Amino acid sequence: QVRLVESGGGLVQPGGSLRLSCAASGRILSINAMGWYRQAPGKERELVADITGSSTRYADSVKGRFTISRDSAKNTVNLQMNNLKAEDTAVYYCKVSVLTQGYRNIEVWGMGTLVTVSS
Repeated sequence: QVRLVESGGGLVQPGGSLRLSCAASGRILSINAMGWYRQAPGKERELVADITGSSTRYADSVKGRFTISRDSAKNTVNLQMNNLKAEDTAVYYCKVSVLTQGYRNIEVWGMGTLVTVSS
């Protein structure tokens, strides 16, 4: 009923930048929250940043380097990642909390996009 399409991952050198985007579509009545998580090899999935209304929160490890933004009209969420470090290497997942047109509150995960920071 609800689909997420992620884009923007890839290979970047340390100190470089990438921008991730996630677009939600389907039977959406409203979106409560949108966010990005990541999972590095051998580690648990962790919150990177999320946005609920105009409120944002960030993992301590990305504060000052990453910026999350949302386009409510397009049901998209973006993650601008600057000054990337090797430890940012991970699969990044978009997660959206949605009220569907059937009046169900659900959470939807994207398939993930790989970000590799390496020289």
